[in-house]
Amino acid sequence: MTVSLPIACEPRLDLEPPDVALATDTARLLADRTRATVLAMLARGPHCVCEFVHATGERENNISNHLAKLRAAGLVRATRHTADGRFQYYERDAEACAAALARLTALLS
Repeated sequence: MTVSLPIACEPRLDLEPPDVALATDTARLLADRTRATVLAMLARGPHCVCEFVHATGERENNISNHLAKLRAAGLVRATRHTADGRFQYYERDAEACAAALARLTALLS
């Protein structure tokens, strides 16, 4: 795509940079392969840590650390299993994921 520029170019020195902090924080969070894998797996429904461990081959403490970051960002939430409280099941927060997608879309549009 060729853009035709005026012959005499005047620098626009009054440009204000957009606030992209939330979008770059989201991109940084999702740039990790394990976190992206976990989030993609959660699109199919809730899972417990042991399921992520088995599917990814990662250690349990590593998966837990990644889940903690996703929880802190609000993208996932955890609930205890009703019959066996030792197990926590993680699921996506649909509204938070939609907001994160909107931030990234706005940045790339």
